[in-house]
Amino acid sequence: MALRVGKGGVAEDRLARMPDRFGDPRVAAVLVNPTIPADQREALFAASPRLFDAEGTNLTRLLVESGRIEETPAIAEEFQRLADEAAGRVRATVTTAVELQRGDREQVEKQLSERLHKEVRLAAVVDSRIVGGLKLQYGDRVIDASVAARLQQLRRLLAAT
Repeated sequence: MALRVGKGGVAEDRLARMPDRFGDPRVAAVLVNPTIPADQREALFAASPRLFDAEGTNLTRLLVESGRIEETPAIAEEFQRLADEAAGRVRATVTTAVELQRGDREQVEKQLSERLHKEVRLAAVVDSRIVGGLKLQYGDRVIDASVAARLQQLRRLLAAT
């Protein structure tokens, strides 16, 4: 069975939870321990159906066999990127000096969605170094409307004269 990318979240949700399952240092230590036979490590998940279904167990088995269990977060991230792309969604990050109010965040998300004609999943980050304004990143684009960037531009302009 293959994990399908697209609208719908069963495989997406299941894969997104995998890094959390392996995040416990004790679990990770067992899964990467080469002194424990791979079949015994795999049996931990096969014997616990409430953790993973058949597809999740097969993926875990593959990761344990190949010694790549620590790559689960990157795999989940890439799967999410592909799922977003297939569904026509865009991930964006807005960085502000102070935490955005819910309404402001929704407004940024709405305006960006309208501009891109796609559904936007917005993550908010607080970074006091930008002083004020905001910095918006989506795909390979960055819109830096921060006070720090403007001050840097002024600094360069004054230094050039």
